[in-house]
Amino acid sequence: MQHAHPGVGAPGGDHATEQDSIEGSAGPALFAGEACFDPIESGIRGRIRGLIEELLKQELAAALGRGRYERGGTSGHRHGHRRRRLTGSFGPVEIAVPRARLRGADGAEREWRSAVLPHCARRTRQMEALIASAYLSGTNTRRVQRALAALFRGAIGEDVVSRAWRKAKAAWDAWCRRDLAGEDIVRPVLDGTVVKVRLDRKATSLSLLVVLGIRRDGQKVLLAARSMGGESEAAWRAVLDDLVARGLRTPEFLIVDGAAGLEKALAALWPAVPTQRCTVHKHRNLLAHAPERQPDEVSADCTDMIYAATAQEVEAKRKAFLRTWRLRCGAVATSLEEAGERLFAFTRLPPSQWKSARTTNAIERLHEEFKRRIKTQTVLPSAETAAMLFWALLASGQITMRKVDGWQSLGQPIANSTVDLAA
Repeated sequence: MQHAHPGVGAPGGDHATEQDSIEGSAGPALFAGEACFDPIESGIRGRIRGLIEELLKQELAAALGRGRYERGGTSGHRHGHRRRRLTGSFGPVEIAVPRARLRGADGAEREWRSAVLPHCARRTRQMEALIASAYLSGTNTRRVQRALAALFRGAIGEDVVSRAWRKAKAAWDAWCRRDLAGEDIVRPVLDGTVVKVRLDRKATSLSLLVVLGIRRDGQKVLLAARSMGGESEAAWRAVLDDLVARGLRTPEFLIVDGAAGLEKALAALWPAVPTQRCTVHKHRNLLAHAPERQPDEVSADCTDMIYAATAQEVEAKRKAFLRTWRLRCGAVATSLEEAGERLFAFTRLPPSQWKSARTTNAIERLHEEFKRRIKTQTVLPSAETAAMLFWALLASGQITMRKVDGWQSLGQPIANSTVDLAA
């Protein structure tokens, strides 16, 4: 006996009714015939074409000193248009690029070049960043091409992917070699995170060492991102020596996560620079030493101490913390004493800077965003790819950084130690 498949050969059944309803409302198949034309997409592309052409017209008018059909000015003249196909995140569009000859002060003429649309550019920078990011994520050239071909109507070939990758790689290499002598960095923030990469066909954990610089105007800037075997003194010293070799000047203040290897490397390179150990990391460390029934009390006492309003209050609460926990749990008090003055170096700064100087949160937020974006990949294709992808997220503008709190007072001198470590 043959049985009818649900919805087939059963015209009076519920399955057939549901199937007919779905097919009737869906219209043409998604990837067939007229379904490929979308009036919304087409309308958007038409508006984008007009917007790009208007930007080019305005740019040329500013260069010539007059609009189209206007008289006056002797800086040059228009001479027609040329057609160019441009692909961006909006898809491919064909635009009319105006042409003109500009006359210099010496009377010589030269062809006008648009800054909005660079010469010979066939893809927007955001489009190239999208291709490079997909490649960096571990997808090979052919898979990137297949994934993006439908979205961009076949405008993406394997050669396009390869060129975009080579361009991104060249930009990364140039960034790694750039001169830092002109960077007015007053406060580096240093921290590392663990990432998994593929080495010899096996998933291997590596440390991504990151150095974030804070300029005197308060703006954050990425100084270094390098994959290393761990956070040893030698690994951090290699990163720091490279920064110094490229012109990084001795900073005025340092913020670190408390890793022993990093602190040794900094002590050897910049022994006289005040260093702040991240208070969040130390808070977690104190809780790790706390008795099972008293973590909340340790946390509350630590918070009161770190977030006191003045340096004098910080000092008083520190002494009270030590007196209390020496009696209740000596390991907690010993852990706090181990941090020494470095846990309270922020009190040497103006109070408006304390919020940004107490922790390595500026880098921790970048680590979290980076991990969020790569969590579906689990394992990155190589060690260099991990560092390059971290840089690309910032370079492409996918991750942005604001100025630090209290940046207006970054030019003020740093005071001498204000916390008396005697218990």
